[in-house]
Amino acid sequence: MLHFFLIFLTLTSLYANKIQDFKWANGVTYSEFLEQHTLPRKPLLDNLDVDDRRLVEEIRAGVNCNLLVDNDEKILQVLIPLNDELQIHIYKTDTSYKFEAIPIVSETRTESFTLKIQSNPSIDIKRETGSYSLVAIFSNAFGSSLDFTALRKGDDLVMIYEQKYRLGKAFSMPTLLAAMVETNNKPHYIYLNEDGRYYDEKGTQIESFLLARPVKNARISSRFTKRRFHPVLKRWKAHLGMDYAARRGTPVVAAGNGTVVYAARMGSYGNLIKIRHKDHYETRYAHLKSFRRGIRKGKRVKKGQTIGYVGTTGRSTGPHLHFELRKKGRAINPAKRVQLTTKRLKSKEKAAFIELSTNYNKKITLNLDEQKAYIKKQAIEKSCYFNNRELDG
Repeated sequence: MLHFFLIFLTLTSLYANKIQDFKWANGVTYSEFLEQHTLPRKPLLDNLDVDDRRLVEEIRAGVNCNLLVDNDEKILQVLIPLNDELQIHIYKTDTSYKFEAIPIVSETRTESFTLKIQSNPSIDIKRETGSYSLVAIFSNAFGSSLDFTALRKGDDLVMIYEQKYRLGKAFSMPTLLAAMVETNNKPHYIYLNEDGRYYDEKGTQIESFLLARPVKNARISSRFTKRRFHPVLKRWKAHLGMDYAARRGTPVVAAGNGTVVYAARMGSYGNLIKIRHKDHYETRYAHLKSFRRGIRKGKRVKKGQTIGYVGTTGRSTGPHLHFELRKKGRAINPAKRVQLTTKRLKSKEKAAFIELSTNYNKKITLNLDEQKAYIKKQAIEKSCYFNNRELDG
């Protein structure tokens, strides 16, 4: 139902209905949301098929949602985003309410900003833009390729990025396209290439880290250790992974790009997913309640993509994710950062990259020139102000 946005606008303008924005509260289930808003459970939950029931389990805390209500505050429509592409749409009919999953209609804008370092990039980017998301994509993209301790006050920083907008508001994580940071007057560039990887000005892939947190906002209930008293077996046993305690049904995401090599039940692991990554790394996700639809052996997955849901299958005392990292079969502490090998562009790839980076360099230079012009204008205005004060005196 791609015309939902027109529905919102038409109803609002013709009948003076109101759109109310709200954030999905932490810990609130879909069932509780229906109860809080006096929405009928039978058509909107009890009658849903297995796939739609899995969808409602993917609602994330903090996501921006929308209600369309009439003058009596009666709900006419609800929009609940699930990810960048899909959202739940609840709408009122003549007799009841209906549930459907529909694509998100959004527009993507290319934006940029320039600043001078005052303390460190994280603090300065947050102060300049008010966005923690921009701080995150900057830090993640540069990885270990930049020594942030070498930054000095007054060094320049430029970011060019894409931001999606939904219903006129920034939506989802932005995508960093290019950036430049100075350290002691030496510029360091980074570019998002057509292959989806970041490279420096020489065409060498920026070193990145494999692991993302597999369960967002979850409490670590047990860490990696070679000696742990097992709560079920009642004996000391190595715990070669990390446990994340979370409510049953909480989405589990892939810790890195890779290929699913196992998705089935396996003894004490219960429902288990294994993902093979580059450089002989493998991640394991155990005790899952279920797998996300489409997750099977041979499936390519991306970092941050939902692959399953927290459960308590296998040898488990309660709902949690048991997460393992292995290299060539040997268990590694998942808390350690893992550095992957880098790639250097060659021949035709290098030529295309040079054209891409040259275009971004022009935009970065333009941003710097505009910043210099703005600073110069401010200095002139300040000088004129104090000169006038002296003449008045």
